[in-house]
Amino acid sequence: MDTVIENAQLAQTSFEGGKFLSFQLSKEEYGIEILKVREIIGMVDVTSLPRTPDYVLGVINLRGRIIPVVDLRRKFGMEPAEFTNETCVIVVDCGSDADNEFRVGCIVDSVSEVLTIGAEHFEGPPRCANASGEYINGLAKLKDRVLILLDIDKVIGDIDPASLAAAQ
Repeated sequence: MDTVIENAQLAQTSFEGGKFLSFQLSKEEYGIEILKVREIIGMVDVTSLPRTPDYVLGVINLRGRIIPVVDLRRKFGMEPAEFTNETCVIVVDCGSDADNEFRVGCIVDSVSEVLTIGAEHFEGPPRCANASGEYINGLAKLKDRVLILLDIDKVIGDIDPASLAAAQ
């Protein structure tokens, strides 16, 4: 069986539902597991770092803790947009265990709401997702829209916080 189909079926059968923070990027609505979200802050000044990918805008000092900041629009290959009063930073906990855990700020156009999504509303990532499919846990079929559920660990997975700290 095609591994993409197997992975989609596995994701669909293993999804148990839960709470997700929804947010906007361009015209699309995305969701992150609420348990990954540490806090949401307004847009703040970001200190640029040399020799980082273009989607890593730099770092912020959040109550004495240095946190890398990623522009999710750039990460996903979208056109950059001017920051507005609704632009904010979602601070997320990434990493698979306590030894590898770190925080990253994700710039989004706006935060919408916290949604409870049941397993019956979940569908695995579409086959046409290609490379971007690795970031997508699946889709939530809501009454009047579709929410793209992200695997934030995979979205942020290629950022090495140790190398960012060394670049300061």
